[in-house]
Amino acid sequence: MRAFIYETAADSRVAANAGAGAAFLAGGTTLLDLMKLDVMRPERVVDISGLSEPHGRIVAEPGRLRLGALARMADAARHPAVRQDYPVIVDSLLLAASPQIRNMATLGGNVLQRTRCSYFRDTSWSACNKRSPGSGCAAMQGVNRNHAVLGVDDSCIALYPGDLGVVLAAFGATVELAGPGGARRIAFEDLHRPAEGRPHIETTLRPGEIITGFAIPAAAWTRRSLYLKVRDRASYEFALASAAVALDLDGDQVRGARIALGGVAYRPRRAVEAEAALVGKPLTEANAESAARAAFAGAVTQADNAYKPELGRRTLVRALLQAHAMEA
Repeated sequence: MRAFIYETAADSRVAANAGAGAAFLAGGTTLLDLMKLDVMRPERVVDISGLSEPHGRIVAEPGRLRLGALARMADAARHPAVRQDYPVIVDSLLLAASPQIRNMATLGGNVLQRTRCSYFRDTSWSACNKRSPGSGCAAMQGVNRNHAVLGVDDSCIALYPGDLGVVLAAFGATVELAGPGGARRIAFEDLHRPAEGRPHIETTLRPGEIITGFAIPAAAWTRRSLYLKVRDRASYEFALASAAVALDLDGDQVRGARIALGGVAYRPRRAVEAEAALVGKPLTEANAESAARAAFAGAVTQADNAYKPELGRRTLVRALLQAHAMEA
């Protein structure tokens, strides 16, 4: 690990003035790993964990759920209102990490975690557009079994590894930000950028901005919701394919649906095509399969990950049928 200056932020204004060469530390479960690997080399590390009082609260209101960005994953997973009204959030948090990590990692840090692509995390590989712009993408011709099949281009096929971010995309959450220009809000789906030939620019965060919270609108589908994660092993592991599903049903008829996909995409990906394929129809296995085909219509595969569209389709069908069977 390289030398760096360590500072603590007493309030959001201090964090906002951290400067372009700084990195923010909350739980640190991703940042410190990447610094040890020499992938990230910040000149300054600004510890914002002291801001947990204003930005770590979880508040359930009649029209929305607000998750403070500095709330710990474990705290959100055991919050009574989250457990009762937003079970998909609990699923995603419990399946995301070990208890030790959940006790340390913050929600804001979790959604900003960076790819686990081996070619990005191992600096002995020179061709990585995400780490070294313009150098190429070694994964295209390398071992790419765990790489993305949706939202990719020739510049990068890295996979977004998170779970909570998939749920926030499905629910149409809003991200609350604070920075040098003041507070602002953006749609969660606008937080992570597509590759578009510039995979080294991963988010739309402005210099000095931090995430202060997430607002999730209350809706008829939030209680009938779940997160299904398929992985190589049942213990702590990243998804090969996952699906966040929320349904508003009138008997078997789908009045509304929210669907997002994980383990298969470059960034958290809401499957609006699958949602549209379900609305107004009974939730049968045949209709679930039709929605799954729509979700993966644009898949682009490589040599080792050609199995992913089929796995993703089956994962989504299973999630839809399980959500249909839930009591809400």
